[in-house]
Amino acid sequence: MGTSPKLQEKAPLVDGREFCSEHFIPKPGQALRPCDAVAALLVHEDGRYIMQLRDRIPGIFYPGHWGCFGGAVNKGEAPADALRRELREELEFEVEGATRFTQFDFDFAPLGHPKVYRIYFDVQVPDAAFKRFVLHEGEDVQALRGEDLLVNRRVTPYDAFAVWMHMSQRRSSLGR
Repeated sequence: MGTSPKLQEKAPLVDGREFCSEHFIPKPGQALRPCDAVAALLVHEDGRYIMQLRDRIPGIFYPGHWGCFGGAVNKGEAPADALRRELREELEFEVEGATRFTQFDFDFAPLGHPKVYRIYFDVQVPDAAFKRFVLHEGEDVQALRGEDLLVNRRVTPYDAFAVWMHMSQRRSSLGR
């Protein structure tokens, strides 16, 4: 894709850029493919969250939604290695430091699928590194204020919850 990242000053109300319900609702017979995954809470040096606008293609989770960068953990791969690989593939970003933030566990056993996890890492991003991002997956990359992201954008639910938790943790640590 090669698009340059943008620092978003003011977010428009929920963007409806060609949102199609057909993209969101699984097609009949479409297989559920849950797997272990990692995600980066990319935090720009000014406190904004660097997010990806997911492609609007059928067959992926939450197309046309804003979400964290990351992806599947390959068999035998350590989560931190998966995070580094995904950020290299998606943004040409070499992670210097990542701190494990939280983990969500999903139990798909009642549906005949395994239990899987999604591990979130806190990754601080200097502006110079952000300006070098090259987007290879998704439609857009932007740095957005957390409040604008959660109120004004369509965000994947699990990533929205992780951002909310991260914002809450940051606020409580500032108030101490």
